[in-house]
Amino acid sequence: MKNILIFAVVLWTVFGGCTVHNASHDIRNGETKLSERESSIPESEVDISDLSQEPEPLEAVKTAVSNESLAKAESLPQENSELTLNKALHLCSVSQEFWEKDEPEKALEILDQAHTLILESDTEDQPELEQQKEDLRFMVSKRILKGYAVRNIALTGENPAIPIVMNSYVQTEINAYTKGRKKNNFFVRAYKRSGKYRPLIVRKLEKAGLPAELSWLPLVESEFRIHVMSDAKALGLWQFIPSTASNFGLKRGQYLDERLDPEKSTRAAIAYLRALHTNFGDWMTVLAAYNCGEGRVRRIVNNRSDKFWDFYKSLPRETARFVPKFLATLHIVSNPERYGLDSVSLSQPSAYETVEVLKQTRISEMAKTLGISDKMLKSLNPELRHNIVPGNGYLLKIPKNQRDVFISKLNSDSDSHAKPESSRTSAPHCHKIKRGETLFSIAKQYHTDVESIIKANKICRDSVIIAGKLLKIPQKGKWVSRDRKASSEYIVKTGDIPLTIAKQHKMSLNQFLRVNRLTQRSTIYPGQKLYVD
Repeated sequence: MKNILIFAVVLWTVFGGCTVHNASHDIRNGETKLSERESSIPESEVDISDLSQEPEPLEAVKTAVSNESLAKAESLPQENSELTLNKALHLCSVSQEFWEKDEPEKALEILDQAHTLILESDTEDQPELEQQKEDLRFMVSKRILKGYAVRNIALTGENPAIPIVMNSYVQTEINAYTKGRKKNNFFVRAYKRSGKYRPLIVRKLEKAGLPAELSWLPLVESEFRIHVMSDAKALGLWQFIPSTASNFGLKRGQYLDERLDPEKSTRAAIAYLRALHTNFGDWMTVLAAYNCGEGRVRRIVNNRSDKFWDFYKSLPRETARFVPKFLATLHIVSNPERYGLDSVSLSQPSAYETVEVLKQTRISEMAKTLGISDKMLKSLNPELRHNIVPGNGYLLKIPKNQRDVFISKLNSDSDSHAKPESSRTSAPHCHKIKRGETLFSIAKQYHTDVESIIKANKICRDSVIIAGKLLKIPQKGKWVSRDRKASSEYIVKTGDIPLTIAKQHKMSLNQFLRVNRLTQRSTIYPGQKLYVD
């Protein structure tokens, strides 16, 4: 029972944290019955025609699955419903092997077998198990539908195009952008700035198989201004909040905030948009989720409809305007003559090359070595905070064709740089006190002593520490989490879930979640860096 519950929680996390409805879901013998509200993938974007054929029995795909996996699946007894569900759960794991081998057809066949087992389990007299069965059946059904969507994307090499809708809401935003001299000037300035970043963004989107129209999203989010910050602390071209930035691999620290780097933040935005599209299947809903959070949009979709314009008015006001603003932007940039953009001279991308910097150095010193202004060097490296290059192998962007001259000057004037970072004392780490913690337990966690914490925070040994407050943790050099210190890095692959990663590295699920500071409701994404023993 415990295993089923853990796996159900993990599936809940991976497949979008959906709420199970009372309406029935039936995918059996090729027939798919999902209510309009329960499927987050529009029928136009999901090809389920192949489900009309009778699925092959499990024996038909034995040769493609590892003998060990099949033997384990077939050896599970079916003496009661709980064990039947266990076997279905194991088949879900087997299907992931096929996704990793890039065999979506076989993966879908195995999922269908798992779904059939779930339907065959008799849990009528076991209310707790019945609810788990319903949850599993719903999530496996969603997995099948999403599997077909992912398969179609793989076949075509791109996601479905964004429909450029025109309605009264979009027209209102077009008027807001273009009527009046002040408003029109705002759009013209943002459009001009787009020339500096869009060529890079379009290349990345096309390589990822995503619609090129998404390259205009930063115009709505940030007006193509790198340093703009929202009230929610969202920053950069793509307006990442700190938590989402961390989830998609953007580093934030004493010297760096990669949300400000156009290339790195674009890579993270593409990964986020792709994950949202896999989850929701509709670009309008994806954009709403990008703006106000997938959890909030998921709750609205579950309670109302999965068609954007049906739940449009239920969104927060800012988000309700966000999608029409984006569509308005697409209409305007598609008709430059009509809206007076044909005569606008676009900014040009900055040409640069990179050099590896080993010592911590001030930007002003680097700029002096290059013979350029501090402002120019800072504009090439906007992610740098406090005008300091961190060293330790940092790849600094410098103007094109100056690399050899720069390295030559560095070698002849090595004393002009600041001391290596390792010789300095790092800024203290801030720890948020949790209920039940003591100064001793916190000191032990960070490999320091109580006296150092007392001194750093100017408190007494007998002081009462309060949950929710912050403590400064003094440290020498780079701080490493107690749980992560002896861990290895693991890059998440398509189809990975926390439970399978933990088992693969002989860790318990709780240990894996603790080391990576995740919860059972956290979502992991392909390309994300995690830690394992």
